[in-house]
Amino acid sequence: MLEGKGVVRETDMAEEMQNKVMEFAHQALDAHEVSDCQSIAHFIKQKLDETYGPAWNSVVGNDFGSCITHMSGSFIFFRVEMMEFLIFKDGKDFTENREEVIRVLQKSGNEDS
Repeated sequence: MLEGKGVVRETDMAEEMQNKVMEFAHQALDAHEVSDCQSIAHFIKQKLDETYGPAWNSVVGNDFGSCITHMSGSFIFFRVEMMEFLIFKDGKDFTENREEVIRVLQKSGNEDS
């Protein structure tokens, strides 16, 4: 478990969401060994998907590179002591995509009749 305060390096998130992400990160660090980056990342992703809807990504470690595309207002890169966290949401909400596909299929079905 790391006890340090999170230090934000880059973000475009609202402050309330930043605080929630930091809370989830500290919960993950309390629940898992610091060396188990995959479980920490999965914990954070799962909490964010439950709280803010699907399509969240979580990268955790102390030595990684990245090149990402993210939804505006969903990006944060921070560290807690020597552990770094890259959190972002990618793409549209899957529920919206599903509903859009259903509308298109229904429309094309009506046009065929």
